[in-house]
This record gives sequence, structure tokens and C-alpha cells, in this order.
Amino acid sequence: MPNVSQAPPPYFLLVGVPGLEAFHTWLSVPFCCMYLLALVGNLSVLLIIESDPSLHQPMFLFLCVLAATDLGLSTSIAPKLLAILWVNARGIGFDACLAQMFFLHAFTAMESGVLLAMAFDRFVAICAPLRYGAILTPRLIAKVALALSLRAVLIVVPFPLLVKRFRHFHSNVISHCYCEHMALVKLVCGNTRANHLYGLILSLSVSGLDIAGISASYFLILQAVCRLPSREAQRKAFGTCGAHISIILVFYIPGLFSYLTHRFGHQVPQPVHIILSILYLLVPPMLNPLVYGAKTKQIRTRVLKLFFLAKETF
Repeated sequence: MPNVSQAPPPYFLLVGVPGLEAFHTWLSVPFCCMYLLALVGNLSVLLIIESDPSLHQPMFLFLCVLAATDLGLSTSIAPKLLAILWVNARGIGFDACLAQMFFLHAFTAMESGVLLAMAFDRFVAICAPLRYGAILTPRLIAKVALALSLRAVLIVVPFPLLVKRFRHFHSNVISHCYCEHMALVKLVCGNTRANHLYGLILSLSVSGLDIAGISASYFLILQAVCRLPSREAQRKAFGTCGAHISIILVFYIPGLFSYLTHRFGHQVPQPVHIILSILYLLVPPMLNPLVYGAKTKQIRTRVLKLFFLAKETF
């Protein structure tokens, strides 16, 4: 018979990557590098755009929102993950676990919403270029960022509430490296149908609606680009979308793969599931600044100036 607690445990124990405990130190190296690159890259984007008034344009303001979201997303798991891998600091308080779960899912939802907003930004830039500045004002962008934040909070708040209502748990050992909703639900004694249903509906509705909005924006963009008179104009129009398309693929493809293996890949080993889920949360924040830095001339030029200035100083 499993040992069923009669009250929520005061703390949980995060296993890390089950089955690969002997390799935790080695696993920490790439994860630490990814997190450091995410911190340096996204902070650099924020500082560069904030310090250069010529970059206070709608596309770059949305990029600031994305960079801030990436910082929150990666920081929601990386410090605790590295503590587990480095010093086996597996314990996490019950309320701290629920807080990590909330921020993890909220920043994920926020990231998806920001990508949708950036798709609309590209739609306006290409389909209504003369009204671009009049439509996407800084005030509107601030309202959009606030609305996306409120959406993320409101749709994710039920997660910790749905878990906290349970009083009985099979165990306090979570076979994962961070507090994820379904990993906690597996420990619950009781009817978890509402948890499973809400998680499924949320995943399909939020990601589904955002992907549908992004697809509709790019369908209209494609129509507008195909009507342009010259191939050079078409190439230039598509070039302005290159960075955004790249970060959409970086975010959604690993996420879709992780989701499908979690739901249907029952033959996939558990360590593979967990490593995929870590990569899904660390790779996009790491790559987004690099993608925009490589594909956006203004940011690339600014970074090169800072690099040469630092080189001359030393």
C-alpha cells in the first residue's frame, strides 16, 4: 500500500533527471551555458533598445516585451534546476512549488501571446506601412503587453488552486526537475479529472488560438507580398519577417514535440521526456536574442559598435 499523507506535504523532493543521477554534473554544463546565454542575450537586447532612441519603434518595443518574458521563463526553472544538478538541493516548499508552477506556465502563455502580437506587428508593417506608426503607438503596445500579462495570469491561476484543493498525496517525491502541473497531479489521491481537462483545454485553446492568429497574419502578409510589383520588394518584405518566423519555429516546434511525446510517446524513456521539457524552456530564451541579433541590422550594428568600443577600451 502506498503511504498516503493526510495533509499537503510541507515540501516536495525534485528528483532531477530520473535514471541519469550519475550524470547530473555533466548535464548541468549545457543547461548552465544556455541559461547564461539567455541572461546575457536578453539583458543586452533590453539595454541596447532602451539606450538607443532610434530603436524605440513598435517592432523593437515588442522585442523588449519578448526579452523580458524570456528572462522570466528561463529564470522560473534554471536556478532550482542547477541547484539540483550541482549540489543535490532537491527540496522545495509546497507553496514555493506552486509558485514555480504558476510562473512557469504563466511565462509560457505570455511568450505565445507575444509571438502573436509580433505577427500582428509584421502584418501592419507590410500591409499598412503608411499607417504603421499611427496604429502601433507606444501607448497601444503598452496596453497589449498589459493585456497579455493579465491573460497569462488569469488562465494560469486555476493551476495552483486545482492542486491546492487536494489534501491527500501518495508521495512528496516529484519525478521531475521542476514543479510542473501534471507532475504534481500524478501524486494526488483523488479525482483529478478537472486538472487533466483544464490542462488539455488550456493547452489546445491558448496555443491553438495563438497559432491560428499567427497563421492568419502570415496568410494576409503572403497575399500582400505576392501583389508587390518587383521581386526585390518581395524579398525585402519577407526579410522583415525572417527573424519573427525563426523565433516562432524555435518556440512552437520543440513545444509541439515535447507535448506529443508527453501525451502519446509512452515508449519514450522518462529521462528523454524531462530533457525535452528543459530544452523547450531554455532553448527559445537562449536563441531569440541571437536570432534577432543576426537578422536585424539595427541591433547587429549596435552590438558590433559596443564590441569594438569594449575592445578599444581594453
